[in-house]
Order: sequence, then structure tokens, then C-alpha cells
Amino acid sequence: MGSAAAQQRQVWFLTGSQHLYGEETLRQVADQSREIAERLAADGGLPVRLEWKEVLTDAAAIRRTMLEADRDDSVVGVIAWMHTFSPAKMWISGLDALHKPLLHLHTQSHVRVPWSTLDMDFMNLNQAAHGDREFGYIQARLGVPRTTVAGHVTDPAVRLRIDRWARAALGRAELRSLRLARFGDNMRDVAVTEGDKVEAELKFGTSVNTYGVNDLVEVVDAVSDAAVDAIVKEYEEAYAVAPELRTGGERHDSLRYAARIEAGLRAFLDEGGFRAFTTNFEDLGGLRQLPGIAVQRLMADGYGFGGEGDWKTSVLLRGLKVMGAGRPGGTSFMEDYTYNLEPGQELILGAHMLEVCPSIAVGTPSCEIHPLSIGGREDPVRLVFDAQPGEAVVVGMADMGERFRLVANEIDVVEPLEPLPALPVARAVWKPRPSLRTSTECWLTAGGPHHTVLSSQITAEELADFAEMTGTELALIDGASSTRQFTKELRWNQAYHRLAQGF
Repeated sequence: MGSAAAQQRQVWFLTGSQHLYGEETLRQVADQSREIAERLAADGGLPVRLEWKEVLTDAAAIRRTMLEADRDDSVVGVIAWMHTFSPAKMWISGLDALHKPLLHLHTQSHVRVPWSTLDMDFMNLNQAAHGDREFGYIQARLGVPRTTVAGHVTDPAVRLRIDRWARAALGRAELRSLRLARFGDNMRDVAVTEGDKVEAELKFGTSVNTYGVNDLVEVVDAVSDAAVDAIVKEYEEAYAVAPELRTGGERHDSLRYAARIEAGLRAFLDEGGFRAFTTNFEDLGGLRQLPGIAVQRLMADGYGFGGEGDWKTSVLLRGLKVMGAGRPGGTSFMEDYTYNLEPGQELILGAHMLEVCPSIAVGTPSCEIHPLSIGGREDPVRLVFDAQPGEAVVVGMADMGERFRLVANEIDVVEPLEPLPALPVARAVWKPRPSLRTSTECWLTAGGPHHTVLSSQITAEELADFAEMTGTELALIDGASSTRQFTKELRWNQAYHRLAQGF
């Protein structure tokens, strides 16, 4: 989903009040709440359309509005603000009916108290300082999942926080209707790529189904030469294509077959309404190559992907792609491969056999062909590059039996310490926070997977909001983490999530 598609999604802006203060006060409440909503939407920073709704003053209207928001597929979440004192018992049935993300905005119309003219009329109108506390109480009493943001809407930090919540809501909404195609099963004897697909559909709404690889092969073989020509032209214009792969080169047929795979994959996915998929080098059917550049380019266009049949990482990648749409940077499938353990220069080198998304590349990727020692097929074509340095996060999803766990680590992507001329795959090198030792000890303690999503477009805040919205555990490793404290947090999380599930 690109930013244009995201703009079709809505967040409703709701304001609470009551009839105690009279019609003139309610008119002022409406004017000021509309102004707040317009300020939030004015700079174009939000990834969704903000829809202001009439002020809510009774339980029936509140419940009706919440039910309408729940039924409307274009609505991804609701922002609520209590401008005056809105008695919270009016909100009980409405909050109970709402199953979409809720952001409680604790703000007010004015920035500065008008000290010299302050009177009771002003105080009665501008009492969100305790009106929102009443609303906060009823949310806590009902156990409503929500995000709370405090501050004036002219504060860039407040707008950024709302933007991050809205992006998490977009990710949740995307997964609610996501269809994922698995071409073959997952890699044999691997534990972490297994998972409960029924629970995933119950928790996230995502439908995960398997198709025979030769179902895809039929579509690939039927691709027209004209379609192959068009994609090959794109390759030669967009990338530094190796001479042997270019038109007239001795390996050009391999490039054409890679383009044929891409065209077939796109056709299969688009026809079936799939926005995420997996492949497995152990099950290639009639494919002559393991899909490399095809998968990389599909990821760059927003598709979720997981190698070796890893559908959980594919789901996660698609969700994060949607959350980060329109922001600079990129989001990619990733795998931890090896460490640099020199004292003072401890780093992780991440890569995969072929499938790293060029959205994270620095410079122009090189289109190359090299042998692949596993899979037993022809040499596959792939894009080779280094990742753009900068702040990022790596996150993985693990099935813990009775729940899903997200394990995330804040990192700093860096340039490789030396060139990597003999490594024929795309790669990223990063310094994990707070250190490699603590990061890896925590990751292993949490049972974090070896397949991850690396993103420089989203942050831990979007992940935390997404976890809250979906009732998913989040184990975050950041600059303040210690192995001992992190282990305690995992134990607390385990107790909480088991209790929260009920009986």
C-alpha cells in the first residue's frame, strides 16, 4: 500500500461533552474541536484522512458512532478528546462496542492560560484537564486497549506521536484482510518457521494458504515474451547489470528467465489478491532458478516475503511496509548471519541467500548472477548492494505456543568495516543497542527468530502501538536494556498474557 492508498483510510476525531453547559458552550466546543482536528490534518503529516465528527453528548450517540466506525472498513481507528467534562458512564457501551484502535488525545484548545482575563466561563469551557481524567478512568476500568498522547497539537512531538499511532493502525488494518500465498511448505526440520495459522487469522485476520509450486510454474511458463522484454528493459535501466547478463551477453537468457519469474509471480499474486508470499529453496518444482531479483523487486513494491516458507515474517514484513509507506528509508526481509567480534567493533552482518529488499540499498544495486550452493537449480539472478547507514530496528515474530511474541532490537546500520567483493548477495551491517553481547543474550533468551524484518522507516513506538492494538507481546531490546532486567520482563509478560487470555 502506497501513501495514496493510505489516504483513502480514515481516522475519526471524536469529542466528548454534555448538555449541562448550554447550547452556546456546545457551539464553542464544536468550533474548537473542529479547529483542533483541522490543525492535525493541515500539515499533511498524517498518513490517513482525519474525519471530524459532531460533538458527542449522550450514550446513544456515542454507541451509534462507535458501531459505525467498527462497520466502516475505511476507518482504521478513532481519536477521542474530552473537551469539557463528559461523564464517563455515557461512554461505557460505546467503548465496549469499539474493536478498532483508540487514541486518547489529552489536549486543550489554548496553549497559554489567559491570566489577566481568566473567568469561570473560560474555566467551564476549557476543562479537559479533568474531563480527560474521567475518560481515562473509564478506559482503565473497562480494560480498553489504547494509546494516550498528551500535549498541544501545535507541538511537533504530539503530531509525530499521533502519526506513529496512525501508522500502526494502518498496519493492523492491512493484516485484518491480508491474504498470503505459500509456495510449498516451510524448510524441513526447522522449528521457528512453524506456527499456528488458525491462531494467526484469529489474532491478526491474515489468511495463510499453501499452493503447489507448479501452480506458479504454469503461470510463469505462460508469460509472454513481450512482458519479459519489458521487465528486462527495466532491469537494464534501473540497475548496474553485469555485462554477461545484458542483451547479447552469454548469460542473458538467465536474466530473461528471472524476469519471467517476476512477471509470473506478480500475475499469480495480483490475480489471487495476495499481498504477501513465501518460497522455499527445498521445493522449487519446475522453476529453473530460485526466485531472487523477482522477490527483491516485489518486496520493494510493498509485498511481504519470508524465505523457507516463513509466513510469519512475511506477514510482519507486509505490515511494516504499510506502516512505513511514504517515509524515507526502507524495510526488508533479513537474517542474522555472522558477527564481527573484535573488541570495540562488535557488529552483526545480516543477509540472505538472495532476498534482501533494495529499498534499504545505498546507491544503485548491481544485478549479478552467481552459483547458489543449495537448491540444486540454475544460477539465480539477484541484486547486490550494501544497506544505507542510519538508525533502524530489526523485529521478528515467534509463535510461543499460546501467543505470538514480537522481539525487536533498536540498531544502527553502519558501513562494512571493509569492502565485501566476494560476497555475492545484498547485505546489511549493524551495531545493535546497547551492545552485541547484551542484544544477542536478550534475543536468545526471548526465543527471537533468525528471520527478521529490518526497517529504517518505523520505530519502536509504532511496534508498541501495533502490539497494543493486536494484544501481541512485544519484547524490546534498546539502549537501556540489560540481560537481567529483560529476563524479568519476559517472565512478567508471560504471566500477564496468560492471565489476559482468561479461561
